[in-house]
This record gives sequence, C-alpha cells and structure tokens, in this order.
Amino acid sequence: MVGKNASADGSVMTSHTCDSHRTSSDIHVVPRKRYRPNTMLQLTRRKDDNSGPMERYAREPTGKIPQVTKTYGYLAPAYAAMNEHQVAIGESTFDGRKELKSDRGLIDCETLTRLMLERSRTAREAIRVAGILLEKHGWNDVGEALTIADEKEVWVLEIVGPGKDKLGAVWAAQRVPDDSVSVVANAARIRQIDLGKPDFFMASKNVFKAAEENGWWDPKSGKPFEFAYAYNPTGRTSFSCTRREWRVLDMLAPSLKLAPNSNNYPFSIRPEKKVTPKRIMEIFRDTFEGTDFDMVKNLIVTDKDGRACKSPLANPFMPYDMNALFTINGGWGWRGERALARWYCMYATITQSRGWLPDPVGGIVWFGYDNPAMTTYVPLYAGITDLPGNFKTDGRATGFSRKSAWWAFNRVATLAAHRWGDMRKDVAQVRDVLQEDLLTESRRVDKKAAAMFKKNPENARAYLTRYVKTVCKKVVRAYWDLGDRLWTGYDEKW
Repeated sequence: MVGKNASADGSVMTSHTCDSHRTSSDIHVVPRKRYRPNTMLQLTRRKDDNSGPMERYAREPTGKIPQVTKTYGYLAPAYAAMNEHQVAIGESTFDGRKELKSDRGLIDCETLTRLMLERSRTAREAIRVAGILLEKHGWNDVGEALTIADEKEVWVLEIVGPGKDKLGAVWAAQRVPDDSVSVVANAARIRQIDLGKPDFFMASKNVFKAAEENGWWDPKSGKPFEFAYAYNPTGRTSFSCTRREWRVLDMLAPSLKLAPNSNNYPFSIRPEKKVTPKRIMEIFRDTFEGTDFDMVKNLIVTDKDGRACKSPLANPFMPYDMNALFTINGGWGWRGERALARWYCMYATITQSRGWLPDPVGGIVWFGYDNPAMTTYVPLYAGITDLPGNFKTDGRATGFSRKSAWWAFNRVATLAAHRWGDMRKDVAQVRDVLQEDLLTESRRVDKKAAAMFKKNPENARAYLTRYVKTVCKKVVRAYWDLGDRLWTGYDEKW
C-alpha cells in the first residue's frame, strides 16, 4: 500500500499477489447494473473441486441477500480489483484463530470484494459497507486482510469470524498515512486501535468484547488491546510472514536498518524514494537474492538450540520451496518460510488511483499472470468495457490450453524454475522490454484518453478498450513464443 504523498506521481496504490494455483485465472469486466426493488442476490462461497482436469476452487451457494437498486461496474479477477470510481482492493489471508470460524455466515472474502466495489465510491464507504453486510449476514471465511484504496487514501481492513455458530464478524481497519507505505504478508498487522481517531481507525462493535470473552485480552491487566495479538497471534511469530514484511520495508527504507528476525515492524514507514508501479513490480520479483536468506546460496535456518546456521538444502536451481518442503523456520499453514515471488501465484495486481484524471482513465489495474518474478503486467484501465477472450477463460477449468492466457505465463515460469540460473535471463530479456514499453506508453495513453473523455466519454472508453485488448494480445503472444524458445533452446545445453 502506498499513500498519495509516498508515490512518485501522487497516485494512491495497493497491490495483491494471489498465491494459489487453485484460484480461477479468468478476469471479467462487470458492468454497472440496475435492479428492481426487492431483488435478491444469490451469494456463493469457495469450495474444492476436483471434478475437472485440474484441482481448483469452484463456488457453491450460501444464501440470498437484498440487492441494491444500482451497482457500480468493476474489474473482477478472483478477488475483485477496482471499480469505476477508482476504489481498489488487494487481499492477504492470515488464517486467524480456528475458534472464530463460523459456517453460519453467507459472505466469504471473494464475495465481499465484489459487494464492496459494487456499492462504494470511496475507500471509507467500502469499509462501512463491509461492516454493515458482515454484521447482518455474517462472515464464513478464515482471517483476511483487505487493502482498500481510492484516489485520496489507502486502508487496511482485517476480518475474522465471530465464533462457532455465531453470525457476524470481528474486524478493524487502519489508514496508512499519506506519506507512508505499508505491507501485509499473511499475518494481521493492526495492533493498537484508537477509535477516537476516526480518520485513522474503524472497527466492529465487538472488536474488544470478543477478545475479552475468549480470554485473549484482559482489560484489567493494564496491557493495551492489540488486534493482531488477540486474533492472529501465530502470524506475529512466523518468519513465513514477518520476514517478507521486513524485506519489503527494508527495500523501501534501508536506512532504518530493521532487524530481519523481529516479530514486529512499524505498521507503516516513509519510503526513502517515492514509489512507482515499476518499483512494486521489482519488489514482487524478490527471492531474498543478495541477503542472508537467499535460498539459492545461503538458506539460513534455526537449529534445535536456536542458533542460526546454513542449511544443506540450499538449491541453486529453484529459489522457492526447499525450506517450505521441510517447514523450515516456521510456516503459515503447511508452508515454511518463503520469498515474495511464488511459483504458485495465480495472478498479481498493482493498482493506481489518480484523482487528477477522469475515473475511467485515472484507475489502472496493472495485471500480471502467474509467478511475479516472471510476469509482465498489462494496464487494465477502469473505463474499459471488455477484455480478450483468453483473459476471460479460466485455465484451471480448461486444463492446459492456448485459449487461456494464464497458461502462456505459467508455462514460461514453470520451465524457467527448473533452470533458474540460465532461463531467468532469457525471461528478463523479454519481460523487461515489454514492461518498460507499457509503462512508458501508458503516459501517452493517459493523455490521449483524458482529452477524448472531455469531448466524448464513450469514445474514450472505446479507445481504452481497444488499446488494452491490443497490448494483452501482444504480451500473451510474446510469452507463448518465449515458452517455445525455453522448451527447445536448451536441448543441446544440458
């Protein structure tokens, strides 16, 4: 998350790496809609589905709620990303306490992102909408953090269940200062909350009571209430989470010399250089290279006596999962410590909300498929009305198919991971040129579309849609060609 005064151009940014190959890969442009009074909306939740060619998540009904008479349009990958008013959302799962999980609720995380973007014109309104919906219809998911931005500010919203067989949710939200950046890495980040400062904090009515009733906080102890420690204590002690928090903050403000083995870091920091989408793309590619935690060269683990030592499991070919395989240095769920770039990432988003431009032009979702270390991000403007068919086709439902754009990127990333030291250079030669061209070209497109919007908004939307379709096709074609070269180009080099 990047506040407007911490970014290079004044945009507010948030981001998301969807680290699950069971998640669907399709993305759709959902138009604004009108509904008759008393219309009901069918809600669904995620479930495992192994009936097709690949393991994936499908959806099953949970119940119906009243639909509003007017909804806003939005861009919808698995977790809805941005609406027509430049409200943007990122996501990071943090599990939370198992005792809080309830099956009575109707709303899971993917559903909530859609409801928030359908019904909100600002980040604060999106949080209020979420609070009302969760109190009335209930949360049925694990702990989740949503990062919500608009053209003025960005917030972190952390949600857990109300408890077994209960209806509702427990949540807190904290605003990132405008001159600062923050990060969530699968652990709750909100600690003390001050509801006397509504410009920086919001929370559910039961946020203190639920912790007190369950014995997770004693107001008589004299110790302050801390949301993360009450509802996600394991997240604050897992290097799987905290090491990635450290890495992001250290890359943006190295002079702070934050300790890599700490359990707690500042909620936000001021970056030493203003942040750009390109810089976030670089951070998302990170595999701890050049640090003591580089899994290719220096996999540092803790022995049974608590001493740091180099592991014999360091892998020169695939800098991802030797430690996860053996759950080294703790883990989140089944995973051990891991780098920012993940081989099982389905897609990544970096959003820009820019208030000086018309909403259809000012909102951008930089969208990249598969491993962030390998992908090229395409600019999906908030005002587009359609996407190429291969972006709207779920590759997990089809199995390997050239009809799904995701497979072009997944094939490149999978091949390169098996010969990382060599093939990463081949990927970079293609990726970096494409990305730099798109970042540079977007400035020209912004200017032209904004001028067109003043004269004819529909013509501007049509122009942006044509442009996005063209660049999507160009990048996908380049990755299919790159995959062919990786597949055949090393035949005599083994």
